[in-house]
Amino acid sequence: MTPGAVGTEDVVAARKLLRDVISETPMRYSRVLSETVGGPVYLKCENLQRTGSFKVRGAYVRIARLSDAERARGVVAASAGNHAQGVAFAAGLLAYSAPGPLPAAAAAISVSDPTGR
Repeated sequence: MTPGAVGTEDVVAARKLLRDVISETPMRYSRVLSETVGGPVYLKCENLQRTGSFKVRGAYVRIARLSDAERARGVVAASAGNHAQGVAFAAGLLAYSAPGPLPAAAAAISVSDPTGR
């Protein structure tokens, strides 16, 4: 396997870690998209997560696995979107500090509630 590549055991471990953190989201068949591409298309409804996207999955797994030294340095998310919301939400659950500098043109919802809660 390529160094740094994600293997089956990594996916299983992440799923176990996330079990009580995220919602299990449905997959929905899309007739219109299926007809357009000539084959079955299913949509994974990650917009139903508390943060509105799948980004919380990776953020939570990475932050939960920080070493003590990394934890002491904190976490910074340079994003004004879904990634920042995932990091802020995950850091809050894990009681870590995670400042997120926002650009001046950030969407109002990102400024008012970066955690997506």
